[in-house]
Amino acid sequence: MNKAFNTKLAVLSLALTLGSGVVQAADTIKVGVLHSLSGTMAISETTLKDTVLMLVDEQNKKGGLLGKKLEAVVVDPASNWPLFAEKARELIEKEKVDVVFGGWTSVSRKSMLPVFEELNSILFYPVQYEGEESSKNVFYTGAAPNQQAIPAVDYLMDELGIERWVLAGTDYVYPRTTNKILEAYLKSKGVSDKDIMINYTPFGHSDWQSIVSDVKKFGSEGKKTAVVSTINGDANVPFYKELGAQGISSEDIPVVAFSVGEEELSGMDTSALVGHLAAWNYFMSVDTQANEEFVEAWHKFIKDDKRVTNDPMEASYIGFNMWVQAVTNAGTTDPEAVQDALIGVAVPNLSGGYSTMLPNHHITKPVLIGEIQDDGQFDIVWETKGLVAGDAWSDFLPESAKLFSSWSKPFSCGAFNVETKKCSGGN
Repeated sequence: MNKAFNTKLAVLSLALTLGSGVVQAADTIKVGVLHSLSGTMAISETTLKDTVLMLVDEQNKKGGLLGKKLEAVVVDPASNWPLFAEKARELIEKEKVDVVFGGWTSVSRKSMLPVFEELNSILFYPVQYEGEESSKNVFYTGAAPNQQAIPAVDYLMDELGIERWVLAGTDYVYPRTTNKILEAYLKSKGVSDKDIMINYTPFGHSDWQSIVSDVKKFGSEGKKTAVVSTINGDANVPFYKELGAQGISSEDIPVVAFSVGEEELSGMDTSALVGHLAAWNYFMSVDTQANEEFVEAWHKFIKDDKRVTNDPMEASYIGFNMWVQAVTNAGTTDPEAVQDALIGVAVPNLSGGYSTMLPNHHITKPVLIGEIQDDGQFDIVWETKGLVAGDAWSDFLPESAKLFSSWSKPFSCGAFNVETKKCSGGN
């Protein structure tokens, strides 16, 4: 009898142990971190992983969220685009994360998107992109083309008198779509075909001699020329190095980059880059109290006062704080409730003012043009007077000009056609 009782007691003890483990697991809110820590995009994405870890740590020091601690779950898709989808599914189905912060390239986002839509989870995407998308499950805190590419071209045209244009990009969806929009925009401004040169190179491209030579020749034909660069990842290092080797200065042919920020510059010899430009919505050199506190917190967390901050870090910061506020407002991490609660949420950005999540799942942001300095920082030479609302669908592509996105009722549509009055697609 005692033996039977002891056996039952042991079983009960085991059940309680297992049960307590379940309760303990449920007492954490899991945050997925899906950034490349190896491969060609590690130069840019590793810092974003560290940024989310810092934000999770800070939130836990504030008491967590809904009375629970946040737990970061980090995976490495290794700059392998199909692997992004596999890792996203792993985070959602196996790790049971409540939200994911991840991606850099648009091809990585396109790879993940069907997974998030199928499993109805939430992705915060923190990098500038080509637009032409609005998904119920994705919140875009990086810039759309009207928040980066179009203002940059306007600056070059109006302030520097640029008449000839080299659209140089890495060969994937973001540069190709962005350049399609820019080509249409330039032609709407009266620029002829002969004054537009377009070139694409693969990820990790290293031999820039002939391409830079072609750019130099294109810029020597009597009209002020600029390069609009959507070159991504570590290919930027040899590109800028070759510009210097061929004696192309910012005064001769200025380059405005959409994917080169402080983090990328920290690994380069910037002596040949001084005067070239970048268009972002944030620079580390922004003079605000909020930015000063953010940089200080970053240096303390990373334990290195020489580490820089950059635009996608700010976009991660904005997205994370929007998610925290939406979860707090909804009182739950349930994806449907949080998706609804996110629309209209406004949080401070680091450049000044508040950024708001719009019904199209894009946010409001200022636009800044920065000039590269010899210390790897940017001198802000131009900025918009106010915040610019992100546009999911470009006004300069005929097929997109008739579309708009709103995930608020009664539309609940990522691509509402104003001509047919029908939803023409979810994203």
